[in-house]
Amino acid sequence: MALSRSVIKKVFAVETAEGVGALVRRSIGSMNLRNLTPFLMLDHFHVSKGAGFPDHPHRGQVTVTYMLEGSSRHEDSEGHAGTIETGGVQWMCAGKGIMHAEMPVHAPGVPEPRGFQLWVDLPKQEPSYQEFGPASIPVAYPNGTEGSINIKVISGKSHGVESPVRPLGGCWYFHVTMNKSGDNIFQDIPAGWTSFIYLWKGAISVGDDDSVYDIFHTLVLSNEGGETGARITAIKDDTEFILAAAEPLDQTVFQYGPFVMTSREEIQKTLMDYQTGKNGFEKAHTWKSKIGHETSSLR
Repeated sequence: MALSRSVIKKVFAVETAEGVGALVRRSIGSMNLRNLTPFLMLDHFHVSKGAGFPDHPHRGQVTVTYMLEGSSRHEDSEGHAGTIETGGVQWMCAGKGIMHAEMPVHAPGVPEPRGFQLWVDLPKQEPSYQEFGPASIPVAYPNGTEGSINIKVISGKSHGVESPVRPLGGCWYFHVTMNKSGDNIFQDIPAGWTSFIYLWKGAISVGDDDSVYDIFHTLVLSNEGGETGARITAIKDDTEFILAAAEPLDQTVFQYGPFVMTSREEIQKTLMDYQTGKNGFEKAHTWKSKIGHETSSLR
């Protein structure tokens, strides 16, 4: 018999300013929820007109950007550039160092950009990208295509459907929509993996507990022997949440802003590399993104 994980911690994501005029609800990575290995940060962002995330550095993590509404342009010092559309996802491995910019696309009749950015800790890697438009992300229908539940399989496996994304480290990432109160699923999760849910529409219960969890909460799930997944039930119509899971990393994490390393000494070296333009940051003081310096990107 399938044994469900349960909620062992809940954290409310308070909306705060980030970047240049953007608003984010941060749960993982806040003072209330650190050390959820391998997850470093989860931001639920809203980028209004005139706001954005202009040129900034990264080292030591993967950033996963998933768009719920609108679209966002990106560009980096390695020559990569593109647009993440509604329902699309981008995995960026920062590796030993990269400069990056993310700016919203605004146009009449187009929703303001909203979505998620998830940071995942990884062993040392070179910079790399994976990017998929909405048509490339498969959808699972646990109760059939006529049913009221659908699961966008951003990465991993769900109800017989597997994503084409091959994330380093093996992160599973799902966008679940339950249209009717009483809908429920059991999502398999590999034994030993860290997992969490973030809810932004409706309300849910998890496992055999009758507790009701509402919007803007991150729910950390248990990880006990014999638990094979998570049973999740919608308590309201039109419920939406993300569920993510990944194998924990057995390494110490030292984070300083956009830099993630395994020791304080490595952080100090990273700051020196960034300041002096070495070891992955050769373009730190010469590269300027087009999108971060165009007024047209803020229209």
